Amino acid sequence: MKKFIVETYYTCTFKTVHSLNDLNESELSKIDSRTDGDVEVIDVKLNNRKTKKLGDKSSKEPNINKTTELIDQKITKKVNNSNTNITSKITNNSKIKNQARFKMPDRRKGYIQKAQIGDHKVYLHTGEYDDGKIGEIFIDTNKEGELVKAMMNNFAIAISLGLQYGVPLEEYVDAFIDTKFEPSGNVLGNDRILSASSILDYVFRELAISYLGKEELAHTPSIAITKDINNQKADNKFLNIVKNITSKGFVRSNLEEKLVDLSDVRINLKTKN
Repeated sequence: MKKFIVETYYTCTFKTVHSLNDLNESELSKIDSRTDGDVEVIDVKLNNRKTKKLGDKSSKEPNINKTTELIDQKITKKVNNSNTNITSKITNNSKIKNQARFKMPDRRKGYIQKAQIGDHKVYLHTGEYDDGKIGEIFIDTNKEGELVKAMMNNFAIAISLGLQYGVPLEEYVDAFIDTKFEPSGNVLGNDRILSASSILDYVFRELAISYLGKEELAHTPSIAITKDINNQKADNKFLNIVKNITSKGFVRSNLEEKLVDLSDVRINLKTKN
């Protein structure tokens, strides 16, 4: 029976970390002879393997086999440790990537609310997902300089990105309600908000009323019929259909008051032969 021995050549890259009390030339000259450093395997590469036929010298075989087994075990342990570190880094990166941005649809719902705070006009634009959840806002003002307009535009972009990454609207409402700076005072053009202490107070008060149903932030009561559209009967499916295609912020969940009765309208459709 023929016996062979396999010689495997590896190239290992190690990293040694020493702790020095003083950093000077004498300490650096002795650093190669020190044995107190922490050794870490960075990379293990397979270079080459050679096979050799063994003779009748059976006394050397067990020693060679034992040494090769010990070397292989040490290398496999180091490789497994490095693989576990790599897999842990990959899993951490995958966790970060899972917290992805929920992008807005290309064709989206929303509404535009015009109001006047003092002598300043404010236009609030909103964008919604298909389920009616708000995903972006835009704020336009007049009588403001380029710096203020740029700041408001970038502030709206930051809020929009936060909403698309999953930040609840309630957090923004709690943070920016009752902020005070000019312009402030009476609000014209909004049927639920009569005064605001700042533009941010007005914007997030409007969003809280329209999308969160926080009636305590409104200055006037809602005159619409307060019915839960989700509890409609099976024969009244029209409201559910309209709900899916209508801006939630625009109707403020008062869908029945915003509908137009077209039951008496007759449309004559002529077909071409």
